Amino acid sequence: MFQLTRSVTWQSLQRLREETANDRIRDYFTADPDRFDKMSLRVGGLFLDYSKHQVSDEVLDKLLELAEHSALVQRRAQMFSGDIINVTEDRPVLHTALRDMSDGPVYVDGKDVMPEIQQTREQIRRFSEEVRSGEWKGYSGERIKDVVNIGIGGSDLGPNMACRALLKYRHPELRFHFVSNVDGTHIQKVLQNLDPAKTLFIVSTKTFSTQETLLNAKTARRWFLDHAGEDADIGAHFVAASTNRKAAMEFGIREENVFEFWAWVGGRYSMWSSIGLPIALSIGFDGFIELLEGAYEMDRHFLEAPDRENMPVLMALIGIWYINFQGAETHAIVPYDQALHQLPAFLQQLDMESNGKSVDIFSQPVDYKTGPIVWGQTGSNGQHAFFQLLHQGTRYVPIDFIASLKPEPGFEDHHFALLTNMLAQANAFMEGSQKGSQLDPYSCPGNRPSSTLLLDELTPKNLGALIALYEHKVFVQGVIWNINSFDQWGVQLGKRIAGEISERIDERTQDFDASTQGLLGLVRQHFGKTTLKTETRKRQSDKGGKETRQ
Repeated sequence: MFQLTRSVTWQSLQRLREETANDRIRDYFTADPDRFDKMSLRVGGLFLDYSKHQVSDEVLDKLLELAEHSALVQRRAQMFSGDIINVTEDRPVLHTALRDMSDGPVYVDGKDVMPEIQQTREQIRRFSEEVRSGEWKGYSGERIKDVVNIGIGGSDLGPNMACRALLKYRHPELRFHFVSNVDGTHIQKVLQNLDPAKTLFIVSTKTFSTQETLLNAKTARRWFLDHAGEDADIGAHFVAASTNRKAAMEFGIREENVFEFWAWVGGRYSMWSSIGLPIALSIGFDGFIELLEGAYEMDRHFLEAPDRENMPVLMALIGIWYINFQGAETHAIVPYDQALHQLPAFLQQLDMESNGKSVDIFSQPVDYKTGPIVWGQTGSNGQHAFFQLLHQGTRYVPIDFIASLKPEPGFEDHHFALLTNMLAQANAFMEGSQKGSQLDPYSCPGNRPSSTLLLDELTPKNLGALIALYEHKVFVQGVIWNINSFDQWGVQLGKRIAGEISERIDERTQDFDASTQGLLGLVRQHFGKTTLKTETRKRQSDKGGKETRQ
């Protein structure tokens, strides 16, 4: 069986790590005045500068060789064509089909899925236009003013991030709220200022069985019934994005208002599907299509560009250099754009849930590092929070700086200050403050790597391309590490145990460890027997598919 760390290319990269250990990034620029031109490229409205990395020409050549010797060409073709590449769940991976703008077919088990995708797009178009125009009315005949998306994970992070990033495109008469945390204070805070007659709820859950989402949805349903309409009015105020049409209809949602997506759409890749319904409601269906078009443009680039000019491939390979050969444990995402303040959290899930794996696709333990810890915050706030550690600390943290070039009218001076701060930080991380042979203990050592991603403007199309770029970067790294980037058994484990504890909260069982038993005892004391019996009855009612109005 092929072992990555024993390959000739991998061992060559290990040697290059030793040979280039003392290289200074700034010396690369001295040796090659054309380095910026050679190590930057544009795809549509995105421009990437990857020249400020401790990556020599020889290192880059070997990294590209690593990609060439991997299964990338085959796995990429399989993904786009609908073959099963999520081997542990026996599924294809076809988020790319959701934004396919061509007229060609995409087959899953011999069936072209594009007609169904087009049909769902049309359903999204009709519904979003009805709500935005005011044609869609609540039970009292009033138009919708507030939209509440209830989801968690990919059913929350993607649409939440996109709606906030594209806030300037939002319909002026609609407000959007996102409820994800099972902590009751989250939904309580949202509901307390809403008028039920003017509120639309989107229940976003792939299986219509996600514990946190269903609990929040049922709370919203009780609130609606307690403050406004009757059971028959639920259909005017609740819709769903789900593969489980039957369960959604049992909840009270009209069949025509269940927006389908498919088992081959992973949650963290689902904003291109009906999970993106809040995006279409916020920025309009045409804007939603532009988002898909931007992602599709990046898809075509990823498929067609040679590796040396392929933006996702290059970003993936540079990440592998730091993770596997330079010892970097984390990767910082720093958008210098307040509209992108949710982007680090979105990319955190995308990367860490995808590539946080310790076994390969053959279920064998790997002997190398896989996905990094992804974290970050907007600049310039980060400069006054964690940049000190990045400049002078003992951690080695590659950074992605992200910004849009076009300022908001009337705030050109703010935007100029924002961009100059970003460029100054990227320069400071590379150059440091130590001059010549001066041994100042308070100097910044420099030689800290970063990429800079510039968007011509933060538009739906450019945001779509940006997200697709990171999706493909994560995919490439997963292929090279020979892991499955599309399952999440760790997440499923936590869900299963939470269900077991919830089912048995009123029992004194020895099936859990002593710590868990002790903590359960404290929970029992706090809630009391009456509350526990009530919760047990609720669970039994839920398992029987019945809704009990409290």
